[in-house]
Amino acid sequence: MKLSGAQASAFIAKPEGARAGILLYGMDAMRVSLKRQQLIKALVGPSAEEEMRLERINGADLRKEPARVLDGLKAQGFFPGPRVVFIEGVTDGLTDVMATALKEWTKDDATLVATAGSLNARSKLRKAFESDPRSVAIGIYDDPPGRADIERMAKEANLAQLSQSSMDDLLTLARTLDPGEMAQTIEKLGLYKFRDDTPITGDDIDACMPATADANLDDAVHAAAEGRSGDVVPTLKRLAGQGVNPTALCIAATRHFRTLHAAATHPQGPDTALSRARPPVFGPRKDRLVRQAQRLGAARLERALDDLMNTDLTLRSAKKPPEMALVERAFIRISMLRRS
Repeated sequence: MKLSGAQASAFIAKPEGARAGILLYGMDAMRVSLKRQQLIKALVGPSAEEEMRLERINGADLRKEPARVLDGLKAQGFFPGPRVVFIEGVTDGLTDVMATALKEWTKDDATLVATAGSLNARSKLRKAFESDPRSVAIGIYDDPPGRADIERMAKEANLAQLSQSSMDDLLTLARTLDPGEMAQTIEKLGLYKFRDDTPITGDDIDACMPATADANLDDAVHAAAEGRSGDVVPTLKRLAGQGVNPTALCIAATRHFRTLHAAATHPQGPDTALSRARPPVFGPRKDRLVRQAQRLGAARLERALDDLMNTDLTLRSAKKPPEMALVERAFIRISMLRRS
């Protein structure tokens, strides 16, 4: 049997009925892995591995010992409760092994859970699971986590009921982070709000988002964007002492000022632009960027980007200029834009 969409999500969250085998396949190994973890937890509970009710087999090992699948399915555990035999990295070359295991499965056996990479519609492995009425095949695609997924992750992280505003922020964030980072962010948010009954805010989400840039680089870029000329040189000298590459500084500044320019020219204003950025910006950091975009304006930001582009070209040229001095002068010129 083949499941997709809402039916697949509902089945993974709460698999009903005795199943001989369940195949999860998809191009993104992280997404497949997360769904597999959710499925196995729903099938046998969180303590299955400690109670020896979960057996793991690598797909590559089955080529040498194909009998391991049936042995695992038929084995009797020491602890009562349902069992799972999990096979990772199954390919079309193991179709006969999987088909035999599904054919000989009985309701007293363990459930066979297999994961695979991308499988097209002609895949023999897919057809083996889809054609078996007691088995399920589910394709895991690159769709961002939906509301139900976020609510489930929030419940597992012991978060109180999310407000509409915080749910909207998390849905926006889910469109830019990969599923693993999204799961870690919500788990961290649960720890961050442990024993804290106050509503979740954008500041809380921003504090738990994965770091995307070195904080010291941000210090230098913010000094230039906020017109703090006196802080530019000391900050850059500290970075030079830490071995930061001038080209990396230039790239970080260009990325920052492109974000500001997009915010300054957005028809609905900087606040909306930053909320919809990739990745979105929340909390105090968003407020800071909004102020920078408003103070500089589109025209000055375009001049800053021109200066950074010319600096970057010079750094990458065959000439060997004093690189950090070149970046220093560019940052100082940008920091003085507000005075012009």
